[in-house]
Amino acid sequence: MKLIAQVKLLPTPEQAQALRKTLEVANAACNYISDQAWESQTFRQFPLHKLTYYSVKEIFDLTAQMVVRAISKVADAYKLDRKAKRTFKPHGAIAFDNRILTYKLDRMELNIWTVAGRQKMSFACGKRQLELLKGQHGESDLCMVKGRFYLMVACDVETPKPIDVEGVLGIDLGIVNIASDSDGGGFSGASIEEHRRKFEHRRRNLQRNGSKSARRKLKKISGKQARFQKITNHTISKAIVQIAYDTHRAIALEELGGIRERVTVRRKQRARHANWSFFQLRQYISYKAERMGVPVIFVDPRNTSRTCPECGCVDKANRKTQSIFLCVQCGFSAPADTNASRNIRDRAVVNLPLISALTGLGIKASAFWCEDVYFSSSSFTSAI
Repeated sequence: MKLIAQVKLLPTPEQAQALRKTLEVANAACNYISDQAWESQTFRQFPLHKLTYYSVKEIFDLTAQMVVRAISKVADAYKLDRKAKRTFKPHGAIAFDNRILTYKLDRMELNIWTVAGRQKMSFACGKRQLELLKGQHGESDLCMVKGRFYLMVACDVETPKPIDVEGVLGIDLGIVNIASDSDGGGFSGASIEEHRRKFEHRRRNLQRNGSKSARRKLKKISGKQARFQKITNHTISKAIVQIAYDTHRAIALEELGGIRERVTVRRKQRARHANWSFFQLRQYISYKAERMGVPVIFVDPRNTSRTCPECGCVDKANRKTQSIFLCVQCGFSAPADTNASRNIRDRAVVNLPLISALTGLGIKASAFWCEDVYFSSSSFTSAI
C-alpha cells in the first residue's frame, strides 16, 4: 500500500525564493499547456506532450523532466471532465520525481531542482515520517503553505497478511456520538460539538467586524478546526482498529457514499450535519486496518437504525428518541447507536459461497451469514 509522508523543508532565504519562483514558472507553464489543450481539444498526455513539449521548454526555460511533469499535471486535471478549461494557481503544488529530486536520509538532506539550479537543503520530519521515507517510491509534491515549503512524498509500505478473524466489530458513525461499536463503547461528540460552536461563533463575529485586525485573526485561526478534526479522526480510528486487532475481529462500516444528497435536515441542523468529515474517518480506519491486517467490510446502511436485532422488526416507531431504541414488537430496548452498530455487525457476516475463498485469507469458516455486503479492503477484493 502507499502512504504519504509529509516533510518540511528548511531552505535559506535565497533557496526559499528559488522554490517560490519554481512554483510560479511551473504553474505558468501549466496554464500555457492548458490553453493549448483547450484550443486544440487535446487532453490525453501523449498527444499533449507532442503538441506542447518543445514550445513550453523554449518559452519557460524548464528542464525536460519538469516540462514532462507539467504536461502530466494538466492531463490529470482534465481526467475528471473536459467541460471547462483548467487554470492553475501561481503557487499550486508541483510534482517532482527521482530525476529532479533525491533524498539523503542519513543526513536529513535532499537535492532538488529549481529555476536557480540544483539546491541542497535540509528537511525536518518525525520518526514515523522518516521510517516511511525508507520506502519512498514515485513522485513527491512540492507545496507552499503559508510561506512554508513541504514535500508530500509517496511511500510504499508493506502490507501484512490478514489476521485470523473470529467475529466482526460493527461501527456506527453519527453526529451526537461520532462512532459507536457493537460492544457498547463509543466516542462522544459533545466536546467536538462544543468546539464547532466556539469556532463558528468566533468566525461570525470576526467576519461581522470586518476590520484589518479581525481579518488578521481570521487568517490566523484558519484551518484550526480542520486540524482538530484531523487529529480527532486519527485518534478514533486508531482506537477502533486496535480493538478489532486485539479481539481478532473484522471491522464493519456503513457504505455512506452520497448520504449528504439523500438525507435532508432542518436548516438549523445543516451546519452540524455537514461539519464532521466522516469520509476522512472512514479512510483512516481503512488504511490503519490494512496496515495491521484487519479486514474492513462495508454494508448497506438502509434501516440499520430502525431494525430490531432480536426480532427483525423494521419500523420508524422503533426509534423512540434520538438516543433510545425501543422495539414496538418485542420490547427490546438499547441505546440507539449501539443498536445500529449491532445491525451493521450482523449484516457484515460472510456469505456461505465465499467461505472457501475467505478461509484462504485467514477468515474462519465458522463465521457468519450476510446479505448486501460491500467489501473494501484489498484482501477481500482479491478474493471475490
